Amino acid sequence: MKKVFVRALLAVFVVAVTPVVACCGAETIRVAVQKTGTFAWELAVIRAHGLDTQANLSIQLVELASPESGKIALRGGNADLVVSDWLWVSRERGLGAKLTFYPYSSALGAVMVAASSPIRTLADLKGHKLGVAGGPIDKNWLLLQAWLKQDGIDLKSESTIVYGAPPLLAAKTLGGELDATVNYWNFCAALEAKGFRRVAGIEDVLPKLGAKGRVAMIGYVFDEGWASANRDVVARFIATTRMAKEILSTSDAEWEKIAPLTGAPDTATLHAYRDRYREGIPRRPIADEEADARVLYRVLAATGGRELVGPDRELDSGTFYRAIPGD
Repeated sequence: MKKVFVRALLAVFVVAVTPVVACCGAETIRVAVQKTGTFAWELAVIRAHGLDTQANLSIQLVELASPESGKIALRGGNADLVVSDWLWVSRERGLGAKLTFYPYSSALGAVMVAASSPIRTLADLKGHKLGVAGGPIDKNWLLLQAWLKQDGIDLKSESTIVYGAPPLLAAKTLGGELDATVNYWNFCAALEAKGFRRVAGIEDVLPKLGAKGRVAMIGYVFDEGWASANRDVVARFIATTRMAKEILSTSDAEWEKIAPLTGAPDTATLHAYRDRYREGIPRRPIADEEADARVLYRVLAATGGRELVGPDRELDSGTFYRAIPGD
Protein backbone atom coordinates (compact mmCIF):
# COMPACT_ATOMS: atom_id res chain seq x y z
CA MET A 1 0.00 0.00 0.00
CA LYS A 2 1.35 3.37 -0.93
CA LYS A 3 2.03 5.96 1.76
CA VAL A 4 -0.57 8.28 0.23
CA PHE A 5 -3.24 5.63 0.65
CA VAL A 6 -2.21 5.05 4.26
CA ARG A 7 -2.47 8.74 5.04
CA ALA A 8 -5.85 8.88 3.35
CA LEU A 9 -7.09 6.04 5.50
CA LEU A 10 -5.87 7.70 8.65
CA ALA A 11 -7.47 10.97 7.71
CA VAL A 12 -10.82 9.21 7.91
CA PHE A 13 -10.40 6.50 10.56
CA VAL A 14 -9.11 6.00 14.18
CA VAL A 15 -7.22 3.44 16.78
CA ALA A 16 -6.56 3.49 20.59
CA VAL A 17 -3.62 1.62 22.07
CA THR A 18 -4.49 1.49 25.74
CA PRO A 19 -6.71 -1.03 27.52
CA VAL A 20 -9.39 1.52 28.31
CA VAL A 21 -13.08 1.61 27.53
CA ALA A 22 -13.67 2.55 23.92
CA CYS A 23 -15.07 6.03 23.45
CA CYS A 24 -16.95 7.92 20.75
CA GLY A 25 -18.06 4.67 19.08
CA ALA A 26 -14.51 3.41 18.51
CA GLU A 27 -14.37 -0.23 17.51
CA THR A 28 -12.31 -2.57 19.66
CA ILE A 29 -9.51 -4.89 18.61
CA ARG A 30 -7.84 -7.07 21.26
CA VAL A 31 -4.13 -7.38 20.59
CA ALA A 32 -2.03 -9.95 22.45
CA VAL A 33 1.48 -8.58 22.96
CA GLN A 34 4.59 -9.25 25.02
CA LYS A 35 5.31 -6.21 27.17
CA THR A 36 8.99 -6.23 26.19
CA GLY A 37 8.53 -7.42 22.61
CA THR A 38 9.24 -5.37 19.50
CA PHE A 39 5.53 -5.13 18.67
CA ALA A 40 5.12 -3.14 21.90
CA TRP A 41 7.47 -0.50 20.45
CA GLU A 42 5.16 0.00 17.51
CA LEU A 43 2.08 0.21 19.69
CA ALA A 44 3.75 2.83 21.89
CA VAL A 45 4.38 5.00 18.84
CA ILE A 46 0.74 4.66 17.80
CA ARG A 47 -0.37 5.87 21.22
CA ALA A 48 2.18 8.70 21.46
CA HIS A 49 1.21 10.17 18.08
CA GLY A 50 -2.53 9.76 18.50
CA LEU A 51 -2.70 7.46 15.49
CA ASP A 52 -5.17 5.54 17.62
CA THR A 53 -7.45 8.54 17.89
CA GLN A 54 -7.33 9.00 14.13
CA ALA A 55 -8.57 5.57 13.14
CA ASN A 56 -11.62 5.07 15.36
CA LEU A 57 -10.39 1.86 16.98
CA SER A 58 -9.71 0.94 20.56
CA ILE A 59 -6.72 -1.39 20.71
CA GLN A 60 -7.00 -3.27 23.97
CA LEU A 61 -3.73 -4.89 25.02
CA VAL A 62 -3.66 -8.45 26.29
CA GLU A 63 -0.21 -8.71 27.88
CA LEU A 64 1.65 -11.99 27.43
CA ALA A 65 4.51 -13.81 29.12
CA SER A 66 5.63 -15.60 25.94
CA PRO A 67 4.81 -16.05 22.24
CA GLU A 68 3.19 -19.40 23.01
CA SER A 69 0.73 -17.78 25.39
CA GLY A 70 -0.29 -15.47 22.55
CA LYS A 71 -1.18 -18.44 20.37
CA ILE A 72 -3.26 -19.85 23.21
CA ALA A 73 -5.02 -16.51 23.69
CA LEU A 74 -5.89 -16.30 20.00
CA ARG A 75 -7.08 -19.88 19.70
CA GLY A 76 -9.05 -19.54 22.95
CA GLY A 77 -10.89 -16.44 21.77
CA ASN A 78 -9.22 -14.12 24.30
CA ALA A 79 -7.44 -12.05 21.64
CA ASP A 80 -8.26 -10.97 18.10
CA LEU A 81 -4.69 -10.63 16.87
CA VAL A 82 -1.18 -11.81 17.77
CA VAL A 83 2.25 -11.72 16.13
CA SER A 84 3.50 -15.10 14.92
CA ASP A 85 4.86 -16.76 11.76
CA TRP A 86 3.28 -18.15 8.62
CA LEU A 87 4.62 -21.62 9.40
CA TRP A 88 2.36 -21.85 12.44
CA VAL A 89 -0.57 -20.34 10.55
CA SER A 90 -0.29 -22.85 7.71
CA ARG A 91 0.05 -25.74 10.16
CA GLU A 92 -3.00 -24.61 12.13
CA ARG A 93 -5.00 -24.26 8.93
CA GLY A 94 -4.09 -27.84 8.08
CA LEU A 95 -5.51 -28.87 11.44
CA GLY A 96 -8.76 -27.01 10.82
CA ALA A 97 -8.16 -23.59 12.40
CA LYS A 98 -8.73 -20.95 9.74
CA LEU A 99 -6.11 -18.42 10.77
CA THR A 100 -4.54 -15.95 8.36
CA PHE A 101 -1.33 -13.90 8.24
CA TYR A 102 -0.27 -10.38 7.23
CA PRO A 103 3.45 -9.38 7.16
CA TYR A 104 4.85 -7.52 10.17
CA SER A 105 8.63 -7.90 9.90
CA SER A 106 11.32 -9.46 7.74
CA ALA A 107 13.95 -9.07 10.47
CA LEU A 108 15.53 -12.48 10.88
CA GLY A 109 18.36 -13.88 12.96
CA ALA A 110 22.05 -13.99 12.20
CA VAL A 111 25.21 -15.94 12.89
CA MET A 112 27.34 -13.99 15.35
CA VAL A 113 30.96 -14.42 16.43
CA ALA A 114 33.49 -12.47 18.45
CA ALA A 115 35.38 -9.80 16.51
CA SER A 116 38.62 -11.79 16.78
CA SER A 117 37.04 -15.11 15.74
CA PRO A 118 38.72 -17.07 12.92
CA ILE A 119 35.22 -17.88 11.60
CA ARG A 120 34.78 -15.76 8.48
CA THR A 121 32.23 -17.68 6.41
CA LEU A 122 29.32 -19.96 7.20
CA ALA A 123 31.36 -22.92 6.02
CA ASP A 124 33.87 -22.12 8.76
CA LEU A 125 31.26 -23.09 11.38
CA LYS A 126 32.09 -26.72 10.71
CA GLY A 127 33.81 -28.28 13.71
CA HIS A 128 32.97 -25.42 16.10
CA LYS A 129 30.68 -25.07 19.11
CA LEU A 130 27.52 -23.34 17.95
CA GLY A 131 24.66 -22.01 20.07
CA VAL A 132 21.20 -22.20 18.48
CA ALA A 133 18.31 -20.19 19.89
CA GLY A 134 14.83 -21.65 19.80
CA GLY A 135 15.63 -25.36 19.61
CA PRO A 136 16.21 -27.93 16.87
CA ILE A 137 13.25 -26.85 14.72
CA ASP A 138 13.90 -23.11 14.86
CA LYS A 139 13.44 -21.51 11.42
CA ASN A 140 16.79 -19.70 11.41
CA TRP A 141 18.62 -22.91 12.25
CA LEU A 142 16.79 -25.01 9.66
CA LEU A 143 17.39 -22.49 6.89
CA LEU A 144 21.07 -22.28 7.78
CA GLN A 145 21.36 -26.08 7.70
CA ALA A 146 19.59 -26.27 4.34
CA TRP A 147 21.93 -23.65 2.87
CA LEU A 148 25.08 -25.44 4.03
CA LYS A 149 23.84 -28.85 2.90
CA GLN A 150 23.90 -27.53 -0.66
CA ASP A 151 27.67 -27.29 -0.20
CA GLY A 152 27.88 -30.76 1.34
CA ILE A 153 28.16 -29.59 4.96
CA ASP A 154 25.94 -31.27 7.56
CA LEU A 155 26.35 -28.72 10.33
CA LYS A 156 24.17 -30.65 12.76
CA SER A 157 26.51 -33.65 12.76
CA GLU A 158 29.79 -31.89 12.02
CA SER A 159 29.65 -29.29 14.80
CA THR A 160 28.81 -29.22 18.51
CA ILE A 161 25.31 -27.78 18.83
CA VAL A 162 24.01 -26.18 22.04
CA TYR A 163 20.30 -25.31 22.09
CA GLY A 164 18.95 -22.72 24.50
CA ALA A 165 16.79 -19.68 25.16
CA PRO A 166 17.88 -16.54 23.26
CA PRO A 167 18.99 -14.51 26.31
CA LEU A 168 20.92 -17.45 27.77
CA LEU A 169 22.80 -18.07 24.52
CA ALA A 170 23.53 -14.36 24.14
CA ALA A 171 25.07 -14.39 27.63
CA LYS A 172 27.12 -17.51 26.85
CA THR A 173 28.31 -15.91 23.63
CA LEU A 174 29.40 -12.79 25.50
CA GLY A 175 31.15 -15.00 28.04
CA GLY A 176 33.15 -16.81 25.37
CA GLU A 177 31.53 -20.20 26.01
CA LEU A 178 30.47 -20.56 22.37
CA ASP A 179 32.42 -20.17 19.15
CA ALA A 180 29.35 -18.78 17.38
CA THR A 181 25.63 -18.40 17.89
CA VAL A 182 22.50 -18.37 15.73
CA ASN A 183 20.12 -16.05 17.54
CA TYR A 184 17.09 -13.83 16.95
CA TRP A 185 17.60 -10.44 15.35
CA ASN A 186 17.29 -8.27 18.47
CA PHE A 187 19.77 -10.39 20.45
CA CYS A 188 22.15 -10.28 17.49
CA ALA A 189 21.78 -6.49 17.36
CA ALA A 190 22.70 -6.30 21.05
CA LEU A 191 25.79 -8.43 20.39
CA GLU A 192 26.75 -6.15 17.50
CA ALA A 193 26.63 -3.19 19.86
CA LYS A 194 29.16 -4.97 22.05
CA GLY A 195 31.58 -5.46 19.20
CA PHE A 196 30.56 -8.89 17.93
CA ARG A 197 30.63 -9.57 14.21
CA ARG A 198 27.91 -10.86 11.89
CA VAL A 199 29.16 -13.74 9.77
CA ALA A 200 25.87 -13.61 7.87
CA GLY A 201 22.26 -12.71 8.38
CA ILE A 202 19.71 -15.44 7.71
CA GLU A 203 18.31 -13.20 4.96
CA ASP A 204 21.63 -13.71 3.16
CA VAL A 205 20.99 -17.45 2.75
CA LEU A 206 17.49 -17.08 1.31
CA PRO A 207 18.37 -16.42 -2.37
CA LYS A 208 20.32 -19.66 -2.60
CA LEU A 209 17.27 -21.46 -1.19
CA GLY A 210 15.04 -20.02 -3.92
CA ALA A 211 13.60 -16.83 -2.42
CA LYS A 212 13.49 -13.75 -4.66
CA GLY A 213 13.67 -11.17 -1.86
CA ARG A 214 13.77 -10.52 1.85
CA VAL A 215 10.91 -12.54 3.37
CA ALA A 216 8.60 -11.41 6.15
CA MET A 217 8.29 -14.60 8.20
CA ILE A 218 6.66 -12.83 11.15
CA GLY A 219 3.27 -11.22 10.84
CA TYR A 220 -0.04 -10.24 12.36
CA VAL A 221 -2.16 -13.36 12.78
CA PHE A 222 -5.93 -13.41 13.20
CA ASP A 223 -8.92 -15.62 12.55
CA GLU A 224 -10.18 -15.65 8.97
CA GLY A 225 -13.84 -15.54 10.04
CA TRP A 226 -13.24 -12.61 12.38
CA ALA A 227 -11.34 -10.76 9.63
CA SER A 228 -14.14 -11.36 7.14
CA ALA A 229 -16.63 -9.84 9.56
CA ASN A 230 -14.31 -6.94 10.39
CA ARG A 231 -12.55 -6.08 7.13
CA ASP A 232 -12.63 -2.36 7.80
CA VAL A 233 -11.21 -2.78 11.30
CA VAL A 234 -8.35 -4.89 9.96
CA ALA A 235 -7.62 -2.37 7.19
CA ARG A 236 -7.52 0.51 9.66
CA PHE A 237 -5.30 -1.43 12.04
CA ILE A 238 -2.82 -2.29 9.29
CA ALA A 239 -2.82 1.31 8.04
CA THR A 240 -2.11 2.55 11.56
CA THR A 241 0.78 0.16 12.15
CA ARG A 242 2.25 1.19 8.81
CA MET A 243 2.22 4.80 9.90
CA ALA A 244 4.00 3.81 13.12
CA LYS A 245 6.61 1.94 11.10
CA GLU A 246 7.07 4.99 8.88
CA ILE A 247 7.73 7.13 11.95
CA LEU A 248 10.22 4.62 13.34
CA SER A 249 11.94 4.36 9.97
CA THR A 250 12.51 8.11 9.63
CA SER A 251 12.75 9.59 13.13
CA ASP A 252 15.82 8.97 15.28
CA ALA A 253 14.22 11.08 18.02
CA GLU A 254 11.36 8.59 18.23
CA TRP A 255 13.82 5.87 19.21
CA GLU A 256 15.02 7.96 22.12
CA LYS A 257 11.42 8.17 23.32
CA ILE A 258 10.82 4.42 23.22
CA ALA A 259 14.29 3.55 24.55
CA PRO A 260 12.96 2.40 27.97
CA LEU A 261 10.64 -0.08 26.23
CA THR A 262 13.49 -1.64 24.26
CA GLY A 263 15.55 -2.46 27.34
CA ALA A 264 18.66 -1.15 25.57
CA PRO A 265 21.34 -0.55 28.22
CA ASP A 266 23.21 2.03 26.15
CA THR A 267 23.03 4.20 23.04
CA ALA A 268 25.00 1.75 20.89
CA THR A 269 22.47 -1.02 21.56
CA LEU A 270 19.52 1.29 20.93
CA HIS A 271 21.01 2.32 17.59
CA ALA A 272 21.62 -1.33 16.65
CA TYR A 273 17.98 -2.13 17.43
CA ARG A 274 16.89 0.88 15.38
CA ASP A 275 18.95 -0.01 12.32
CA ARG A 276 18.01 -3.70 12.25
CA TYR A 277 14.33 -2.92 12.90
CA ARG A 278 14.32 -0.52 9.95
CA GLU A 279 15.89 -3.11 7.68
CA GLY A 280 13.09 -5.50 8.57
CA ILE A 281 10.13 -3.28 7.66
CA PRO A 282 8.23 -5.17 4.90
CA ARG A 283 7.89 -3.22 1.68
CA ARG A 284 7.07 -5.89 -0.91
CA PRO A 285 3.70 -6.81 -2.47
CA ILE A 286 1.83 -9.63 -0.73
CA ALA A 287 2.02 -11.75 -3.88
CA ASP A 288 5.81 -11.66 -3.74
CA GLU A 289 5.84 -12.44 -0.02
CA GLU A 290 3.54 -15.41 -0.53
CA ALA A 291 5.51 -16.76 -3.49
CA ASP A 292 8.73 -16.76 -1.46
CA ALA A 293 6.95 -18.21 1.57
CA ARG A 294 5.84 -21.16 -0.58
CA VAL A 295 9.42 -21.82 -1.66
CA LEU A 296 10.84 -21.57 1.86
CA TYR A 297 8.00 -23.63 3.31
CA ARG A 298 9.10 -26.56 1.14
CA VAL A 299 12.69 -26.11 2.32
CA LEU A 300 11.61 -25.98 5.96
CA ALA A 301 9.28 -28.96 5.55
CA ALA A 302 12.10 -31.00 4.05
CA THR A 303 14.52 -30.02 6.82
CA GLY A 304 12.23 -29.86 9.86
CA GLY A 305 9.72 -32.55 8.88
CA ARG A 306 6.31 -33.22 10.41
CA GLU A 307 7.40 -31.97 13.81
CA LEU A 308 7.64 -28.50 12.31
CA VAL A 309 4.93 -28.32 9.66
CA GLY A 310 2.58 -31.19 10.47
CA PRO A 311 1.25 -33.41 7.68
CA ASP A 312 1.20 -30.78 4.90
CA ARG A 313 4.25 -30.34 2.67
CA GLU A 314 2.91 -27.19 1.00
CA LEU A 315 1.94 -23.80 2.40
CA ASP A 316 -1.84 -23.66 2.80
CA SER A 317 -3.45 -21.52 0.09
CA GLY A 318 -5.27 -19.28 2.58
CA THR A 319 -2.28 -18.52 4.79
CA PHE A 320 -1.76 -14.93 3.55
CA TYR A 321 -4.46 -12.31 4.08
CA ARG A 322 -5.28 -10.55 0.81
CA ALA A 323 -8.06 -8.08 1.68
CA ILE A 324 -5.95 -4.93 2.23
CA PRO A 325 -6.49 -2.40 -0.62
CA GLY A 326 -3.34 -1.81 -2.69
CA ASP A 327 -1.62 -5.10 -1.80
